[in-house]
Amino acid sequence: MKFEIEYTDTFGGQPNYSWVRRETIEGVFNTRRVIIWAARSVLGLHGIRCDVTDHGDVIEIRPRRMNVVAFVTPMED
Repeated sequence: MKFEIEYTDTFGGQPNYSWVRRETIEGVFNTRRVIIWAARSVLGLHGIRCDVTDHGDVIEIRPRRMNVVAFVTPMED
């Protein structure tokens, strides 16, 4: 499975997109927790507390006390 990650800044809690970092992760992901772990690893967010919201098709990762957000979306093969 492949997932696209968009990592961007926020303004007033909303994504601002004044800068965007895009990454792709690929592998065998058994659970959502493994997907989140892989995405945080790619973005260098391990050791930072994050609030995670699963919207079904998009996983939203918001590191606490930082004005950034990451969106993890499945890609078509």
